[in-house]
Amino acid sequence: MSENTRPRRSVLYMPGSKARALEKARMLASDALILDLEDAVAPSAKDEAREQVCAAVAQGGYGQRELAIRVNGLDTPWGRDDLAAAFKAKPDAILVPKVSTLEDMAAIRAAFAAAKVGGAIALWIMMETPLAMLNARELAGAAADSHAPLSCLVMGTNDLAKETGASLDHGRFAMIPWLATCVAAAKANGLSVIDGVYNDFRNIEGLAAECAQGRALGMDGKTLIHPDQLETTNRIFAPSEAEVERARAVIAAFALPENAGKGAIDIDGRMVELLHRDIARRTVAKAEAIAALE
Repeated sequence: MSENTRPRRSVLYMPGSKARALEKARMLASDALILDLEDAVAPSAKDEAREQVCAAVAQGGYGQRELAIRVNGLDTPWGRDDLAAAFKAKPDAILVPKVSTLEDMAAIRAAFAAAKVGGAIALWIMMETPLAMLNARELAGAAADSHAPLSCLVMGTNDLAKETGASLDHGRFAMIPWLATCVAAAKANGLSVIDGVYNDFRNIEGLAAECAQGRALGMDGKTLIHPDQLETTNRIFAPSEAEVERARAVIAAFALPENAGKGAIDIDGRMVELLHRDIARRTVAKAEAIAALE
């Protein structure tokens, strides 16, 4: 499965200090898991969490779920040890928090290069500071690297709210410019972009509204904090049966001999252009990738 079609509808944070949670994650219907050594782990439990997470990744048993380890920042007492242990465990990706500048990226990539992982582990970065919002274009534009290929931007909306004073209420209107900026930066460079968490995990109606908003903005999926959020998120970020049916009809219509070479055709009274065929192909590819994952 290519990076461009790999489903990342649901990306569930699992606290690395809780062995039972790491075990339970093997059975959850999440496209991807972030095994967390940072925010979800108290300072006194950092070393134990590191050992448990890396042992769980090395043991395997997570099926086709994409595994990312979120390390502590390189400027913390734990960050360098987290990275060294994660390199040995060999997850699919390493998620680094508080990445704000190209200098931050250079330091991270120097660590990847020194570990000689050869691009086998992808780099994900948290977009969670005001400076990261201002530098989103440059950060996403630094995607290509043989040692640490950047493949995903993960929104840290709680930290953004903390650092800026902006509100997460009222439909997140204060966040929309930053969310849209990161979507544009990601898509311009062939990256995935994952929306921030919805904190009121028992409010499924509110979650559904925020998922729909994120999808409308162009997000590929959403980070989650509770397994009860999985079904709603997976459903909303997947093409519906009706969407897939329409997409297949567009592809089939352009494939007809009488439409060969045409840039636009009439389908049931609606003018459809080649760009709609490209969107349709992407829709079908995503649906097929989700079916293969499930």
